[in-house]
Amino acid sequence: MEVAIFLCVLLVSIAIGIPIAFALMMCGLALMFFLDMFDPMLVAQNLINGSDNFTLLAIPFFVFAGEIMNVGGLAKRLIDLPMRLVGHKAGGLGYVVIIAAVIMASLSGSPAADTAAIAAIMFPMMVKANYSGPGSAGLIAAGGIIAPIIPPSIPFIVIGVTAGVSISQLFMAGIVPGLLMGVALCIVWWLKSRNFTTSERATGAEVWAAFKASIWALMLPVIVIGGFKTGVFTPTEAGAVASVYALIVSILVYRELKLKQIYDALLGTAKTTAVIMLMVASAQVSAYLMTIADLPLLVAELLAPLTDSPRLLMGLILLVLLVMGMVLDLIPIVLILVPVLLPLVREAGINEIYFCVMFILCCSIGLITPPVGNVLNVVSSVTKVPFERAVLGILPYAGILIVLMFILLIFPDIVIVPMEYLTAR
Repeated sequence: MEVAIFLCVLLVSIAIGIPIAFALMMCGLALMFFLDMFDPMLVAQNLINGSDNFTLLAIPFFVFAGEIMNVGGLAKRLIDLPMRLVGHKAGGLGYVVIIAAVIMASLSGSPAADTAAIAAIMFPMMVKANYSGPGSAGLIAAGGIIAPIIPPSIPFIVIGVTAGVSISQLFMAGIVPGLLMGVALCIVWWLKSRNFTTSERATGAEVWAAFKASIWALMLPVIVIGGFKTGVFTPTEAGAVASVYALIVSILVYRELKLKQIYDALLGTAKTTAVIMLMVASAQVSAYLMTIADLPLLVAELLAPLTDSPRLLMGLILLVLLVMGMVLDLIPIVLILVPVLLPLVREAGINEIYFCVMFILCCSIGLITPPVGNVLNVVSSVTKVPFERAVLGILPYAGILIVLMFILLIFPDIVIVPMEYLTAR
């Protein structure tokens, strides 16, 4: 009965347009009334406890770093380097999009921000070169969802806090799957673009000039990942380092950052952080009541026959996440399902870091699938390609990413072994 009440209140709240944060609080309140333990102080206490976590400070730092990079010249120079390297090949602009997406993902961890920056710069160039508008928009959107997988990833921070696992290990575990996503997109683009015209190859001097101009931006992921590997700083401290570094480079090296842009970046950071933190705090209310009502135990009993087959259980979870990803954003799915599924995952003996990486990968695909597709909506807004046409352009890329996800399901060591090697001291 508790499961039915939770799901009904959640689905009805979402259906009538209540924001996810308040829908989660309403789920908690509904369980309170059902359990005859309504107490406003419990709601307030869990709201405070949900956001009172030092690790969550990494979110505004990395969001701010991403905002600064997009307006301070770092993003533009990071796109210019792959343009010089592979822009001359058949379909070269597509490869530039993918490489730029991987590099940008290693800087900010925000799929919407990365996608908007790449779309604004690359889409006009692709249209001018007679590339398909919907196909170009689809490729840019698909590249944008690499950001939640490659460190520093904001979704990894949220799921790490929610699941109580090492965020540093999550960051290390995301490197190989994120790179494989880029390779998968390159394969599809190669099959589609072999007949595209080529442009003039850049000279060695031009490539060297582009590399020198982008070296300051390229150093940021080296500093962040190197700091994790050596244990110099925590994820929160890494966010602070990234923010300060982006500011220094934008102001003193590239000299493109204006005072008004810093204010806009701070304002955008505050808005994004407020939305995420309210959802995290609200999820704590429902998570507390779910624990009191033994919802994780009820779900575990329901799926208990599958615990003897971890791969089958993981496959079922991924299928559920694919469906949920079509109608919900990534962060709400994490906050709703992880507390329920984690006890079952532990009982089945599934590696928790692997589970979290696969969870985020699957939910990321939902960012480009209709009818919601938040990242696809961002691309549609920036490029002016109608959403329904962008959906057609995204299909082959979403398909190859789903195939990659199930390859990682069959061969989990692709995720686990590199993570163990990178986190070994």
